[in-house]
Amino acid sequence: RRSLEVGDRQSLVAMATFSDGAVRDVTDHARFDTLNDGTAKVDFQGVSRAVGKGETNVLVRYQGRAALARLTIPYTSNRPRFEFPSENVVDRLASAKWRQLGLSPSPLATDSEFLRRVMLDLLGTLPTPDEHDAFVADANPNKRSKLIDDLLSRPEYVDYWTLRWGDILRVDSDKLGAQGMLAFNFWLRAAFRENRPFDRMVQELVTAQGSLYSNGPSNYFRVATSAEDLAETTAQVFMGVRLQCARCHHHPFEAYGQDDYYGLAAYFRRVRTKNSDEHGIFGREQVVFVSNNGEQVQPRTGKTMPPTPLNDKPADDPVDRRRALARWLTREDNPWLARNVVNRYWGYLFGKGLVNPIDDLRETNPASNPELLEGLARKFVADKFDLKALLRTIMTSRVYQLSSLPTPDNRLDTAYFTHYPLKRLSAETLLDAVNHATGTTEKFDKRPVGTRAISLPDTTTPSYFLDTFGRPERAIACECERTGDPTLSQALHLMNGDLIQRKLLDRNGRIARLLRDPKVSNEMLVRVMYKVTFVREPDDQELEQAVDLIRQAPDRSAGVQDLLWGLINSKEFFFNH
Repeated sequence: RRSLEVGDRQSLVAMATFSDGAVRDVTDHARFDTLNDGTAKVDFQGVSRAVGKGETNVLVRYQGRAALARLTIPYTSNRPRFEFPSENVVDRLASAKWRQLGLSPSPLATDSEFLRRVMLDLLGTLPTPDEHDAFVADANPNKRSKLIDDLLSRPEYVDYWTLRWGDILRVDSDKLGAQGMLAFNFWLRAAFRENRPFDRMVQELVTAQGSLYSNGPSNYFRVATSAEDLAETTAQVFMGVRLQCARCHHHPFEAYGQDDYYGLAAYFRRVRTKNSDEHGIFGREQVVFVSNNGEQVQPRTGKTMPPTPLNDKPADDPVDRRRALARWLTREDNPWLARNVVNRYWGYLFGKGLVNPIDDLRETNPASNPELLEGLARKFVADKFDLKALLRTIMTSRVYQLSSLPTPDNRLDTAYFTHYPLKRLSAETLLDAVNHATGTTEKFDKRPVGTRAISLPDTTTPSYFLDTFGRPERAIACECERTGDPTLSQALHLMNGDLIQRKLLDRNGRIARLLRDPKVSNEMLVRVMYKVTFVREPDDQELEQAVDLIRQAPDRSAGVQDLLWGLINSKEFFFNH
């Protein structure tokens, strides 16, 4: 790593070590590129020039190999002095990076902001006005940590994280049938309910056998059916490695080639399925089993590939080759699984990972804070792959609890988390939030009235709202399938859609219930509307303007409906902040 000032130059030298042990200067034959040319530029001779503030890496390539050189250009030459108590590994390593870059953090979020943020991130659920008032009034200095522990034990935690992992594992009735989908969903729910260690979840998935209907993890082998698809899915889901390129040729930016690809596929070549009539001839049940023969051939060379993990030596098992892969994946000294999980969870909580995209961990796509990624991964392993402990570690940090409002000193920071990044609510969370604000429920096809969107077992339940706001089809094992891009249809649906209008006018909704109580004043109405949407009290100006809006409306009901419509259509409602 080199620290420069804007305008400084740094010459890079590329040294190559060959198979015979010789080391040579290959600078004249290497290719140089910067991963962020807004921070530094580099010419064909390897001379880099700092042009902006921040941090970037220079990618050096030679004969199919790649390496990185990190360049740091601090935002200010005067290192900021700030008090930042280190609650845990997150605070210690994040603040160290800030000091390197000359950044200082925003202040802590208010209690109201923190309550809304942590409930949406952990449960996909907004707090009630009573929960808000009780939390704000609580004088316990440890109330934020206590809140996190309380939320981790709520049933919504199971709903929300089953939804999250259902996307990644593609739990979908179109592929699995209703019975297979439900078996897979119930297995996930049980795992999150009992806080099953993640390494054990991986072992159960990768080595699953038996009926698709009675053993949920077996459906992993119906979602992806060929050895090649299973190799790609396993690499991306559990290692964060997009291996697809190596199926046909050497990966352009990595060391992976066809031998690596088919060595991993060899673990799944003996997996078979057969039909079963145990649930009736019309049940379409299948059983996953392991054959005692079957080898993986590398199509270009015709060579039989021994089962081999990525970047490692061949590893086999006399009974089931997949057991050797599962042992390798969950080994404590194997960094792949832990780094992948902690980066995903960081991305879920902050809207962006330490590595982006969050399921593309490769040497040539480095973390914004490599030390933090490694430190958090080591903590996850030390905690025995405990997902709740991982969430607790991140959420109890001061970094997670910072205000989303940038300061003049950190307003240019988009990668180092000196302030909490705004992120859009997901489709299911947004629909549930609209129902919470309006005091209404939803009727999904074949589901009881009141079923929440985060509780749906898959994404095939018809819902124009959920599809419009980016619900994935669960067709690929990629985080990119759940889109967060804004569209005109979304804006029109919130502003003019019949769903919002119907809920505002609902005779059993929140507005109608409040207006039936003669003791509820206009000021009380405004305070409730702000708490069920923004999870805070209105300030004096907002309160005055909102009360005037209700007072000047043709009737009181119309005034409150207009107010709630406006709050639901605001950025403060639409984003977690």
